[in-house]
Amino acid sequence: MCAVKRWLAILLLFCLAWTCTGCGNVFVRGVINPGSTSVTGLVSVVQLTVVDGNVQVTFVTFLSNGTSSTVGFCGDNRSRFPLNQNLRAEFHRGQPCSDIVAVVVI
Repeated sequence: MCAVKRWLAILLLFCLAWTCTGCGNVFVRGVINPGSTSVTGLVSVVQLTVVDGNVQVTFVTFLSNGTSSTVGFCGDNRSRFPLNQNLRAEFHRGQPCSDIVAVVVI
């Protein structure tokens, strides 16, 4: 009998959620916190650019194992990325730029 009540409660909650979302007044949202991302390699290009009319972004190109990766970091971070240095940059991805967590010389 207890299992039947449990299934009825689940069915009732599902029907209630279905009905509420059908009227357009209920939104279900979620956030996934992916943590930080990192890129490692030899710094080959560092360029400061303005995007979206007023946001400074420092684009850095890293070379590693014959491939390149370019990441745009928020703000003027040219001093943190010396050319021809092997670095690891940890960051949180964002739009239009990523926020630096740490930059480490390796």
